[in-house]
Amino acid sequence: MYKVILYQPEKPSNVGNIIRTCSAINAKLVIIGPLSFTLDDKALKRAGMDYISITDIEIYDNYEDFLKLYKDENIYYVTRYAKKIYSSCDYSNVTKNYSFMFGRESTGIPKEVLKEHLDKCIRIPMTLSSRSLNLSNCVAIVLYEALRQGNFFDLATVETIKGEDFIF
Repeated sequence: MYKVILYQPEKPSNVGNIIRTCSAINAKLVIIGPLSFTLDDKALKRAGMDYISITDIEIYDNYEDFLKLYKDENIYYVTRYAKKIYSSCDYSNVTKNYSFMFGRESTGIPKEVLKEHLDKCIRIPMTLSSRSLNLSNCVAIVLYEALRQGNFFDLATVETIKGEDFIF
């Protein structure tokens, strides 16, 4: 199972897009507050579409409440300050759980949290002059690498809604 953990996300449209990604791969979404928006925000609903109601979402008021349940969780922390590239980690064991934490759009994951987990910090390579990528894109990049390593276990690899031969 995959978990996406968002640390105090700021943009409802990003959260909506991440909800759609989580729904598409059957991942759980964990949101750590406080939030600057509500889950009934129009931008979140527009981006999340009807996937909001079918996605497994947990919300915690703050990091301390989150830690009460997840302090022993094996979490990868996605940050531009990491030295290890996300694709160099082994996510291939489909019987294991993989959790990935992503920080706020403006400030990322707090330095104090990162320092406690330096061995689990991973980065997405970018050009030297780039500060960041879009949050929902980062989630998709990292999750799909983990899925690729697991040979897309339990996901459809052919068109199932309109039929495998739809374009022929």
